[in-house]
Amino acid sequence: MPRSVNSVASRARRKKILKATKGYFGRGKNVWTVAKNKYEKGLQYAYRDRKVKKREFRKLWIQRINAGARLHGVSYSQLMGMLKKAEIELNRKVLADLAMNHPQAFQAIVEKVK
Repeated sequence: MPRSVNSVASRARRKKILKATKGYFGRGKNVWTVAKNKYEKGLQYAYRDRKVKKREFRKLWIQRINAGARLHGVSYSQLMGMLKKAEIELNRKVLADLAMNHPQAFQAIVEKVK
C-alpha cells in the first residue's frame, strides 16, 4: 500500500508561514526553511518584547517625572517619597502624563506635597 502524505495540509501549513513572513528581508520571505526559522524567531522576539515593553515604558515615565520634578527643585526619589508620605496614590503613568501635558496640575501636586 502506498504511503499517504497529505500534501494539501503540508502546502497549507507552508502557505500560512510564508504569508506571515511577507515583507521579511532577503530569502526570509520566500525560501521555506529560512522563512520558517525567521518566523519562529520572530515569535520568540514578540514574546520577549511584550515583557520588555513594560520595563521600557516604566523607565520613560520615571524620566519624565524626574524632569518635571527638577523644574520645581525636587528630585524624582524625593517626590515619590513625599507622595507616599502624603498618601497621594498616583501611578507613574499618570504622573508622567501630568508632567508632560499638564504642567500646572503637576506643579500643584508638587506644591501640595512639599
